Amino acid sequence: MTSILTPLPRFTLTFSATDRLYNNAKIGTNIVVESQLSRIFVSEGHLIDSGMLASILNGIIDEKADYEILDFDIGKTNLETSRIELDVRCDSAEQLVTVTERLVEHGCHEKRVSEAATQPAEAGGCVPEDFYSTTNHRTEVFSGGEWRVVGSQRMDGVIVIENGQPVCRKLRDVRAGDEVVCSTESIRLFPPERERLSDSFGFMGGDVSSERSIDVAVNQLADALIDSRTHGRKIVMVAGPVLVHAGGSDAFQYLIREGFLGALLSGNALAVHDIEHALFGTSLGLDLKTGRPAPGGHRNHMRGINVIRRHGSIQNAIDSGALKAGIMYELIQNSIPYCLAASIRDDGPLPETLVNIIEAQERYAELVEGASLVLMLSTMLHSIGVGNMLPSGVTTVCIDINPAVVTKLSDRGSSQAIGIVSDVGFFVRALADRIRSIDNRVE
Repeated sequence: MTSILTPLPRFTLTFSATDRLYNNAKIGTNIVVESQLSRIFVSEGHLIDSGMLASILNGIIDEKADYEILDFDIGKTNLETSRIELDVRCDSAEQLVTVTERLVEHGCHEKRVSEAATQPAEAGGCVPEDFYSTTNHRTEVFSGGEWRVVGSQRMDGVIVIENGQPVCRKLRDVRAGDEVVCSTESIRLFPPERERLSDSFGFMGGDVSSERSIDVAVNQLADALIDSRTHGRKIVMVAGPVLVHAGGSDAFQYLIREGFLGALLSGNALAVHDIEHALFGTSLGLDLKTGRPAPGGHRNHMRGINVIRRHGSIQNAIDSGALKAGIMYELIQNSIPYCLAASIRDDGPLPETLVNIIEAQERYAELVEGASLVLMLSTMLHSIGVGNMLPSGVTTVCIDINPAVVTKLSDRGSSQAIGIVSDVGFFVRALADRIRSIDNRVE
């Protein structure tokens, strides 16, 4: 007798979405008639439980095209992947191009793939009209007779073939004569299967919601941070001035000292109010111990800027003993790289703030390179900007009192972002307390 624990055999399905005449040939089960308006696409992965299969089929239907499932090999365990082959048929060349673009976005690629088509850039920062515009998903290009991984992956870029290897470039960095990959026909994407990537975060794997236990979120994120620190993986944090306003500064400084930060990305405002708090005990003129306006407190952030500018830099203010505490103090004392990117509303700004936005973009991109975990702490502007620079495989956690921040991140392509709706000061304090308790038990 066969044990009920014996794995069932894998099987394939071959059937037709319709049974009709197509290009004067009968299309039925197990019969495929190809034409110039027909292409066979392949997709592999956890297609069913990730929802990718539904997205693929719905994409074809939405474009009013037809399809036939030629082969469907279904994985039977959590570790086994599935594989599907589809014959996609269209009524016009334009429709086929549109359908191809949608299927590639969902991780499909053509079974009979050809060498990637390229055209030379006509001028610096100017590419052919049918250039392929990149996503933040891991991408491969069929070049030199094989699939090659695209380097420096990011969204809203182009792919150039450089010394035989495909690499992602921002439009402004393309040089005249660069071989630019055009169309989607030799592109293969690997969208993250969110349910599996977020297993370590359990209940946070779905849409953003305020109706979840913050304690559970704190515990799971503390475990993720400790695991990243233990294995030497890079942690990047993106923070706004609310972190200081909401009383999270001391806890954040603890995270810096304990090795949970590989780089900080922020704007002028975080540093200004951090320095204001360190020098005068206020943030936005409010005494953070009493919550009341301090006498003349409205000018304290300007006083803080003035102190730093008098010394020439934050580093000089620390060296002279004028600045003895705070987030910026801990960053510099612990040799943590950071970037302060300017915006149009900045006061001062501080000497370290990069006022050239292109320079700031480049520095941000350098600091997120190699990150495995990115925390976004209550800053819509910088969170969305950093999200656009991250490959979709990077675990991204956004903590904000406003659920719309995570929604906007997702709308702009950062669909991997996990949202936690919470006051950032409360959350960071709870996170530091949880990590402290775990570390104390280990000791």
